[in-house]
Amino acid sequence: MPRSEMPFMSHIGELKRRMIWSALFFVVATGVSLGFHRQILKFLLAPADDLNAFTGGLPIFTDLTEFWGAAVKISVLTGAMVSLPFFLLQMSLFVAPGLGRKERRWLYFLLPFAIASFFSGVMFGYYVLLPPAINFLLNFGGDVATPLIRIGSYVNLVTMLLFWMGLSFELPIVMFFLAKVGIVTPKAFGGKRKYAVVGAFIAGAMITPTFDPVNQALVAGPIIVLYEVGYWLSRLAAHGRSPKAVDASGKASL
Repeated sequence: MPRSEMPFMSHIGELKRRMIWSALFFVVATGVSLGFHRQILKFLLAPADDLNAFTGGLPIFTDLTEFWGAAVKISVLTGAMVSLPFFLLQMSLFVAPGLGRKERRWLYFLLPFAIASFFSGVMFGYYVLLPPAINFLLNFGGDVATPLIRIGSYVNLVTMLLFWMGLSFELPIVMFFLAKVGIVTPKAFGGKRKYAVVGAFIAGAMITPTFDPVNQALVAGPIIVLYEVGYWLSRLAAHGRSPKAVDASGKASL
């Protein structure tokens, strides 16, 4: 039966089933991650191999529940990342019957790219951005103060940075989609380049925990490149659409 002819309660029932399966997958992934929380924490600590001079480079915890809280938080976040492809697949399968053939094709086509873009951003943050940022923060005190970093604060900082970098790498996919459905035209994206540059440096200042312009540029630079990639992808997405449709969408977007 086509999605448009299904009763409303059937929609709700199907959505509920898919949400339950997604929640169960998340719980299992989180449980498995909790079993490997030490390995995950060691992986996150690898860019900061000399964190504390008086503890052999290891972070500390000053509250009895702090390490447990850090282990649970990183397990939940890891479970969420592992569950992300499954969740997006379930949501895609839910909305796909209500879409046209071309819309379904683009939905399934963009889904793996969206997932790959997010994880690419996380890896960029981990391998490129995190080491110099940690080095700057640890050595900024110089001979005035000695670092003694807590595991909880370290986990909060690293997970926030990696999450926002992963989200930033979704920019080209979003721009492609907006151009494909006619919400924004490539011309509109091209005319906003200067605002994109300013926004990239603002994002760099917000994402990075330092006031170091080099580290902020490490974030702003890729975002500017991603915007340019998104612009050319939007031109590709708009290619073949009728001029009338493009003009209409351009007026709407402006």
